[in-house]
Amino acid sequence: MREISTSMWTRRRFGKAALAMSGVLASQLRRTAAQAPVDARVGVSGPDSLRAHAALRGMMYGAAVIPALLDVEGVAAGGSKDPYTLLVSSQTNILVAENAMKWAALRPSADSFDFAEADRLMRFAALSGQRVRGHNLCWHEALPAWFKATATTANARTLLTEHIQKVAGRYRNQIHSWDVVNEAVNPKDGRPDGLRASPWLELAGPDYIELAFKTAAAADPTAKLTYNDYDIELDTPEQSEKRGQVMLLIRRLKARNVPIQAVGVQSHLKADGPMPGTGLLQFIRDMAKIGIEVFITEMDVNTVGVGGAPELQDAAVANVYRDYLGKVLGEPNVSIALTWGITSAHTWLNESKEPWAKRSDGLRQRTLPFDDDMNATRAFRAIRDAIDATKHVTPVAPLVLGPAGRDPGGLYKPFPVQGSPTNESPASQPPKPATPPAGPF
Repeated sequence: MREISTSMWTRRRFGKAALAMSGVLASQLRRTAAQAPVDARVGVSGPDSLRAHAALRGMMYGAAVIPALLDVEGVAAGGSKDPYTLLVSSQTNILVAENAMKWAALRPSADSFDFAEADRLMRFAALSGQRVRGHNLCWHEALPAWFKATATTANARTLLTEHIQKVAGRYRNQIHSWDVVNEAVNPKDGRPDGLRASPWLELAGPDYIELAFKTAAAADPTAKLTYNDYDIELDTPEQSEKRGQVMLLIRRLKARNVPIQAVGVQSHLKADGPMPGTGLLQFIRDMAKIGIEVFITEMDVNTVGVGGAPELQDAAVANVYRDYLGKVLGEPNVSIALTWGITSAHTWLNESKEPWAKRSDGLRQRTLPFDDDMNATRAFRAIRDAIDATKHVTPVAPLVLGPAGRDPGGLYKPFPVQGSPTNESPASQPPKPATPPAGPF
């Protein structure tokens, strides 16, 4: 996920916060609701919340949050009146820090760490009865300013190892899952193994991925270790190729007994773009065959291409959530869905200055289940309906893979165990992975 500077985030005054939650915050929220009622057409409180519906389905709904905006002190004292805090508390079972656990946030210098915001999130989650995903331990972006001048081929592996030991070790036995490596695949860079030509690959070698996962497993053996990536949802030629390279990366890791339990599908979609189809569904099912869970980790819906009034944005966004989550949540190895934020007041899409994030009419994007004023949007109902409508099917029986992880049935073509990692030189370069066969929903 692209980083947005925390200096751009400010508390906004919300005029219509009327959400409810269970537990110690419920009475405070009812007093807030009496002053600022929410749209009465949409029930969001208690048993009507996303959190409650997800729990009944045996899954978790979550969101990326900004720890600095959470009223942790109020929650600890027995009640908070802060609308953002109440919203996050009432609606989510699992949280992820948008930026607070990235290298740039944690590492003010090469020899120091700052855990203030990450610790704040962990304390809030503990008080609110929520799980936490760690994001992330290794990424080519969000690196601190000192990294470029300090990291070399001689010390990069040590920097990575010590960082993971320190960070994952600090939260040992407290994290549901870590995005150990983020966005390491990029076929456009032209490598036969599909890996991105990142600083980590250039300085530490292609087995930096294996190093990161093994170090994370030793530092926190109870966390589910995840590879996380974007642009693998659609059936376009580019995304199909990238999705295939992700499959081959996971198979190479498993062939060498590298500890990995899950793949994160970020799911940054466009309201006016093509929708994920049979390719992604087949990918999820193929991951189940090799014993890998799939998490929806960063979902939001870009509305730059949707013209007209906010109501048109809301309708288009809701359709995407309903269609997409209605498909993927029916798969037995998909048990978590997180949106990248919970309210459009704090979405990175409204903070970004990039042309693909700025609407030509000047309106703010309405990309998430709650709007700038903390009112439930049509996306809220769509997410809840998708959670309610899907049910787990019979789990897929894992394949028994042959030597070096080869599967005679396919899984996107035979391959040498290379890239991440190998000491052997393959006899020949592998072909580009084939697009997974289409299958019924």
